[in-house]
Amino acid sequence: MEKLFQNIGFRLQWMIDFFYPPFRKFFPLQLFRYGVTGGANMGFDWVLYFLTYNFILKKEMLHLGFVTLSSHIAALFIVMPITFVTGFLLQKYVTFSASELKARVQVVRYFEVLAVNILLNYFGLKLFVDLLNIYPTPSKMLVTVVATTFSYLMQKYYSFRIKKKVII
Repeated sequence: MEKLFQNIGFRLQWMIDFFYPPFRKFFPLQLFRYGVTGGANMGFDWVLYFLTYNFILKKEMLHLGFVTLSSHIAALFIVMPITFVTGFLLQKYVTFSASELKARVQVVRYFEVLAVNILLNYFGLKLFVDLLNIYPTPSKMLVTVVATTFSYLMQKYYSFRIKKKVII
């Protein structure tokens, strides 16, 4: 399975890198790859969120017996595990493929960053939807911009850190 993911990651890198030259003056390659893979995963997240909120939950509260979640928060928690997996695989095999940290360390750190993102998303959605009365899908998009900036910095310097080589 590892070889399959590496092969797919290599092919995605090649396709992304093909479009990189016009952006070379503005972004380092790693940031460009992060933007493309993160943007793809974010778009996937938005579509899943929209479908879950509007068609699965039908904009209704989700009653779990012990707790009731508003539909916009329930949609967040339903979609999150799916985009966690797709996001991790894209970051590990496409954006930060040079990281030599063990996969289990990467996934734990990636999850820690996700946990903070869940809090950012939760409180952001509560703010925009419940307090400011902005529609849920645009609210999710606004919160995602903040969370994405935070995520890039944490993934680069923490989850998929690359050890600097010391030359003597």
